[in-house]
Amino acid sequence: MDFSIPSRAPAANLSFRDLFLPKLVTVLREGYDLSKLRADALAGLTVAIVALPLSMAIAIGSGVSPERGLYTAIVGGFLISLLGGSRFQIGGPAAAFIALIALTVDKHGYDGLVLATLIAGLLLMAAGFFRLGTYIKYIPFPVTIGFTAGIAVIILVTQMHDFLGLNIPKEPSEFMPKLKALWGALPTINPVAVAVSLVSVAIILVVRRLRPTWPALLIAVVAAAAVTAGLHLNVETIGSRFGAIPAGLPAPSIPPFSLQKIHAVLPDAIAFALLGAIESLLSAVVADGMSGGRHRSNGELVAQGIGNIASVMFGGICVTGTIARTATNVRAGARGPISGVFHSIYLLIFVLFAMPLVAYIPLASLAAVLVVVAWSMADKADFALLLRASWSDAAVLLATFLLTIFVDLLTGIAVGTALGSFVFLHRMAQAAEVNGGDSAKSENIIKNDSEVMVYRLSGAFFFGATSQINLVLDRVVKPPRVFILDFSDVPFIDITAARALGAFVQRLKRSGAKVLLTGVRPTLRRPLTHGGLVKPTVRYVRTIDAALTESRATA
Repeated sequence: MDFSIPSRAPAANLSFRDLFLPKLVTVLREGYDLSKLRADALAGLTVAIVALPLSMAIAIGSGVSPERGLYTAIVGGFLISLLGGSRFQIGGPAAAFIALIALTVDKHGYDGLVLATLIAGLLLMAAGFFRLGTYIKYIPFPVTIGFTAGIAVIILVTQMHDFLGLNIPKEPSEFMPKLKALWGALPTINPVAVAVSLVSVAIILVVRRLRPTWPALLIAVVAAAAVTAGLHLNVETIGSRFGAIPAGLPAPSIPPFSLQKIHAVLPDAIAFALLGAIESLLSAVVADGMSGGRHRSNGELVAQGIGNIASVMFGGICVTGTIARTATNVRAGARGPISGVFHSIYLLIFVLFAMPLVAYIPLASLAAVLVVVAWSMADKADFALLLRASWSDAAVLLATFLLTIFVDLLTGIAVGTALGSFVFLHRMAQAAEVNGGDSAKSENIIKNDSEVMVYRLSGAFFFGATSQINLVLDRVVKPPRVFILDFSDVPFIDITAARALGAFVQRLKRSGAKVLLTGVRPTLRRPLTHGGLVKPTVRYVRTIDAALTESRATA
């Protein structure tokens, strides 16, 4: 049996449909048979086993009931696999969102979270349709490492309540007040809860080391639930905190909202959209690296937006591409997005028929799951490497890291990206060089005498390098008869640098010098023209040799 769809010849220029065509359609066009279906069914089951405890743990850590995490993986994960631009992406609730969701729920309630996620979904769709997905790669690496490590620290602190079994009637959502509340509640520590947490962590680590293909998270949670129920341990469980968990999916709905409410949740919506875009596209890149494929970034953003809107309509929370579950999907032998569809179907079967069992799960074991996840998501080796790399990279990293923890994620990413951009501009400005005149080297075929002077420019010339251009060129005290500027090694010049060169050339012309520009690429002509470097002020010549020949002919 073959489910293949005849493929069309690739077009020279990608159309709108080609850019946003779901990878599922691509897989079917390639030819999809029963062997691939069986592989996807098995991979989907493997991912569902990993996603089951993790989805509930993330929901509880985010300040909502555990079933909302499952609804997210079922509805959001299904649509992301069905419509997304990545062949292996698995969508679901992500640990990176825990702090943002908890803060939003604390400020605006669950209805506010729904509204913020709906807006974030629309923003993600707009970003995809406007083809902004390709720009996510320009976020500096230290920023990515910094906010990921910051989120990991926040998750670790957030889970101490249940990890230690503390009695905190109302835990603050902000970082510093949370630390104070945890410190004040230390006398209420529950040794049994601590034991359950530590044993759960030990089971996860041992299973991962000895049997890496086994579902360590699920084994730890099931073991903790069995021991807790069998020995009647005095620890808080999902049932004791949340009561009976309903089976099945709720009917889709949208809470009432107003313009005032939209204005209130808009910053949270922007943070959700930004983090969702970064997290999902990073996950898609990881999948590409593992599989040798190539995702459609803008199509993936559109699918992420649709998945977020549908997720909260069915009682879920924010959904995004998840790196760990996506990597598990690839390693499990998935052949395409249908494995993600199967993953959602398996979770739906669990929600329909096995939800009463969830009540026996101790919260300490789920806190242990998130502690391990947080420890794993913080890239400690890269963090240490960036601290040693250079003062500028360390500054960007620490600014992002600390602002993410003590202010918020959006501020951390914005400030970190701005600092990273300034660092990049500074480095580019330092790389720009002007060789010639007194500094001329014989191997550079640069001539310097009273008659002819040649300057060779190299590197990108933009507003950051303008002062360096002026500093070198202002050393030309006595203008020659012919002045040659070579642009052969200049890949880019902006209007600011072009105008600085234009002002210098005007000064030369007033002294009677003839100015020739050589090696100018077509892409440089436009800014140079806008900078005043036009005929008859200057002449454009192909090479330095041709310019020298012309200068001798006019002597």
